[in-house]
This record gives sequence, C-alpha cells and structure tokens, in this order.
Amino acid sequence: MEKKLKGHLISKVDPGSIGEELELEPGDCVLTINGNPIEDIFDYEYYVNSPSMLMTVRKADGEEWELDIENDYEDLGLTFENGLMSEYRSCSNKCIFCFIDQMPPGMRETLYFKDDDTRLSFLQGNYVTLTNLKEKDIERIIRFKLAPINISVQTTNPELRCKMLHNRFAGQSLKLIDRLYEAGTPMNGQIVLCKGVNNGEELKRSIEDLTKYIPCMQSVSVVPVGLSKYRDGLYPLEPFTKEDACQVIDLIEMWQKKLYTEHGIHFIHASDEWYILAERPLPEEERYDGYIQLENGVGMLRLLASEVEEALKGYSDDGQNRTVSIATGRLPYPYIKKYAGWINEKFPGRTIHIYPIRNDFFGESITVSGLLTGQDVIAQLKGKELGEYLLLPVNMFRSGETVFLDDLTAEDAEKALQVKVRIVKSSGRDFVKAVLYPELEAEQTEDEAGLGADYGYEGYELDELSDESYK
Repeated sequence: MEKKLKGHLISKVDPGSIGEELELEPGDCVLTINGNPIEDIFDYEYYVNSPSMLMTVRKADGEEWELDIENDYEDLGLTFENGLMSEYRSCSNKCIFCFIDQMPPGMRETLYFKDDDTRLSFLQGNYVTLTNLKEKDIERIIRFKLAPINISVQTTNPELRCKMLHNRFAGQSLKLIDRLYEAGTPMNGQIVLCKGVNNGEELKRSIEDLTKYIPCMQSVSVVPVGLSKYRDGLYPLEPFTKEDACQVIDLIEMWQKKLYTEHGIHFIHASDEWYILAERPLPEEERYDGYIQLENGVGMLRLLASEVEEALKGYSDDGQNRTVSIATGRLPYPYIKKYAGWINEKFPGRTIHIYPIRNDFFGESITVSGLLTGQDVIAQLKGKELGEYLLLPVNMFRSGETVFLDDLTAEDAEKALQVKVRIVKSSGRDFVKAVLYPELEAEQTEDEAGLGADYGYEGYELDELSDESYK
C-alpha cells in the first residue's frame, strides 16, 4: 500500500496572491511540487522559485487537486502552520560549555530545548556544530546554494573537538567544512574559548587551520565561555583573567595584521568582552570588516558609539528638564554611561540614571544584559531614582514579547517599581531617541531591524524556540 503523504498545512493565504487566485485556503495541505515531496521550507522555496510548476494539494475535504502554476518566480503568498515546515532537530552533543546545562530547574520548557538545526543557520543566523548533518543534507546545501552557514568550530583538533562536544563523531564532522569549501559555500565560524582546554596553542592551531578556508570562510569570532553558578556535576571550567584576555587579544591581533596584508580582511575577531576584561580600548571601526560577527558580541559597543554620535547630529537641545533611568548588565555599563554622557553634554536638562544589574539569578560571573531576569532587575531597582521612564534593552526579553527569562514581564516591572517601562530596540539611533523622548514609539525600518548595536550586549547565545515551534 502506498504511504499517504502528510503534507504541509496552510495557515494563511495572502489577499491578492497567486495562492488566492488558485482558490487555496487555510486548512489545505501542500503535498508535492513537480512530483517532489516537500521536506521543509528549503525544498518549498527551491521548487517555488521557478517560472512554472505542478503542485499537488489536498483540500480540507480530502479532495486532491493538481495545479499547473505559471508564477514567473513570484511568491505564492502561502504561510504554513510550521514556519520551518518540519520538526526542529535537537542537539546530539553534550558540550562542556553548554549554557543550557547551566540553567536552574523550573524555567519554561522551551528554554531547555537544545537545537542544533543547520537550517536555522540559514534562517536565523544560528551557529551549528555540523554533527547533525547527513550526506543528503550536505548535498542539498550545495545544490540549493544555501549560504552563509555559521559553524560552531570550537577547535580544529579532531580529538579535542570530540572531548569538547562529548560526541565521538564531532572530529569527523570537521571534514564537512572541506566539502563546503570545495563547493564555494560562504561560511562563518565561532570558537567558544574554554580556559585550559582550547586556548593557547590550541587556539593558535585553530586559527591557522581555518585561514586555509579563506575566502569561503569569511570570518571567525572568539568568545569566552559563559559560566553560571549552576555547574554542579559539569566539566570543571574556570573564568578567564585580565592576563588571559590580553594573551587572547595579542594572538588575534597578530593574525589580523597578517591576514589583512594577505587577504584584505581581518578574518579572526575577539568579542567585546575580551577588550573589557583586558581593560583595553575597543578596536577601530575598520577592523570589524563591516561588523560581520555582530551577533557574537563582536563590535556591538563600537557600533553603538558610532550610531549614537551620528544620531545626535540630528537633534538640537529643546531646553526640557526630564529624568529617565537605564538598567543594563555590568559588562556594558561603563560604555552605556559614557554614551549617555554624550547625550547629556548636548542636552544638559536631561538627567540619566544608569544602573548596572548584578546577575544574582545565574551568578555574578554572568555580566551581559541578555541573561538578566525580571526578579534581579526589580529587586535591585526598588527604592532607586527612576524618573519618568525605565529603559530596558530588547535583549532582556523573549523575541517579540515583553517576557523576561524568568517569565516575569515588563508589566510586572512597571507595577513593582511604579514607573513606565520602555523596551529599547537595537540601534544607537533608537537609544538616543528613547533617552530623549521615551514616550515616543521606536521607528525602525525593515533594513535596520536587528542590525544595529544592542546596548545590552549579548555575549552568550541562548536561542529559544517559540512555544508554537517547540510543540
């Protein structure tokens, strides 16, 4: 008996779209395109991107339609129940540095899901280990020309990579980088540095090995491991010191000079946290190669400085006397204080209180804003002078929502602190506008969304699937 295709459920059909003209409706299922079953969104997009196609659809009443579609590379206007059109692939590793393993019990279920889904690298910019890839996955990436792929390398030493990822196949999966390189697939890399494990000579080896993939490998970031206080029973890791940070920066900057001379790019980048820990000035803007590693905390604070300076040129002092407050992590605090000072120089009537929040929830060694909880923010701001508005960076909250990591909300903070809360989006322009006129909503174009510096500085990754996706 032939297996009945499950298909992909349509949840929305855009008005005026080709899908509407074809009388497709929510509840219908797309089964095949040109006779090919659709595994996920990449299959769908690949087959739809053509001048014509034959699509098989099962209507809500069970009737099957064959639609001969002339679409001339246009989108059909269909939205599916599952955005990926497939279940998410969970991580098969048990990395010695995994932050999810360092979280306390009792948080929302989606925060404990470890994804290592290569498809999210193309859709959301996630960094993936390649250990989940099968031969057909690599072939499809190459055939569909999917790019760039962001790779969590950690080390190019196969034996050490097996140890770090706690996966006996992790060293073997490094060979997939060669396959991608031979196919000309653009890549970016990431190294989460763990003291006494993959730093020092091992880091030197990894950088040298990865330079062989230039120009396909466009950049590699080096970020320090994040260590919470919930590490009982986990691999013993120590925090980096100022001296360690200086050594990391010296090695990276040596390679940057060499590679810029040879290839015209700096390639290897230290995240902002290294410079803060080393108490060294941030690199000049040109060294970030267009902020290609921004999402890994590389250049966020430098970009914010440039954006704030540029934004201030568009404002003149209005003579108003107003007071606002800003809560941020202890890591970016000195920089936020400095940039707020620039605003104050031009607007002397503004009073700006800036409060660094200690992370009692995860432990004091976690100093970024993106891992602060509502309970820490509320507890440490009670009784403080907050002014008319409390400004909180968007990375403190679940994407698209007003929910902190501990499920408290911005509304809970407003009620507890008796102050209006304004969630500030990512650009320096938005930062300036929020400080000066917090009652005004942010105006952010589609091109700017998600590209500006995040004044909370997200130094560690904690990607969370939505409840709908997780189910």
